[in-house]
Amino acid sequence: MDLAARPGAPVRAAAAGRVSFAGQVAGRSVVTVELTGTGDPPLRITYQPVRAQVAKGDRVAAGEEVGVLADGPFHCAGGCLHWGLLRGEDYLDPLGLLPDWMLLGGRSRLLPVHGVPEPGPGTAGVSPVHP
Repeated sequence: MDLAARPGAPVRAAAAGRVSFAGQVAGRSVVTVELTGTGDPPLRITYQPVRAQVAKGDRVAAGEEVGVLADGPFHCAGGCLHWGLLRGEDYLDPLGLLPDWMLLGGRSRLLPVHGVPEPGPGTAGVSPVHP
């Protein structure tokens, strides 16, 4: 998911956890936070490009600054933070971490989605992303 932001903007942890990676991946600076108490394998949130202010092994609280948005290049006009959510190797919808009241129009869905039931009103949780 791309979140509009300018280089130098603070990047904050979306949930409490432990930093499992802070470094370079394919020339991009990445911070990954493994979320506390989310099963096996645990959920991991990725943030990029981020100049890390944390190190592997650090514990972070929800809302704690983990770094600042690094300089591009960006494919978004003006810059953006790439925010991802994984369980193992499976990418999930990071919006599932947010409460419904923060989602102005309700949950987003990628279409077409075959074989996945429509979410009901007030449905919360982490939804898999299907291509």
